[in-house]
Amino acid sequence: MGDSLDKHQLAGLDARERGFSRPVVFQRVEEGYRAILRYETVLCEAGPHSTQDEALRELVQKLHSDGYRQLRTQTSFRSGVYLGSQELWVEYPDPAPEPEPLGFVARLMNRFRPRATNE
Repeated sequence: MGDSLDKHQLAGLDARERGFSRPVVFQRVEEGYRAILRYETVLCEAGPHSTQDEALRELVQKLHSDGYRQLRTQTSFRSGVYLGSQELWVEYPDPAPEPEPLGFVARLMNRFRPRATNE
């Protein structure tokens, strides 16, 4: 039963800007599939989703929200068949950076900045 599940290699930069590459495994559950990544002390799970690909996409989104960047995956097993490294890497664009919140001094300075007036 577990032999027909996909396996992917996930690589990128962790939240501390260190490169990593770890396997992503899938678990079949009643509602579909979970994607699971173990990296150092981190256990990141996504799902359940109806497909393994949807669970993998959610896993990548969770990692992005935790500060992981330059993420990419490569399928190493598809339906239990070993693919080696013949599959192409799939790149996941980093999310756009959040605008920096204005600090106290910047907010204070904005209050006193002259405003354009239409006369």
